[in-house]
Amino acid sequence: MVNTNQNMNNKEFFSTAEIAKILGISRVAVFNRIKKGKISATKVGRNFVIHKSEIEGVLGRDLNEEDKNIITAGVRKVLEEYGETLKKLGKE
Repeated sequence: MVNTNQNMNNKEFFSTAEIAKILGISRVAVFNRIKKGKISATKVGRNFVIHKSEIEGVLGRDLNEEDKNIITAGVRKVLEEYGETLKKLGKE
């Protein structure tokens, strides 16, 4: 299995297909975001590439503070209920 985080750290630029996979959206949606200026991209030939520094900004832009709080609360609840099980699974 390929470690996505490790691959992300080793790359300077990402294709629109890779960004689509990271964000869980279609390539068309990535192109639309580039066109609207929500994602900064550089055109290389017929394709666009996105610098890795843009990824964190892209991921953070889609979540408002309320969404972040909901996610944080959900993570806390899971850790409270399944923390010991997750620790055991992590050791396997």
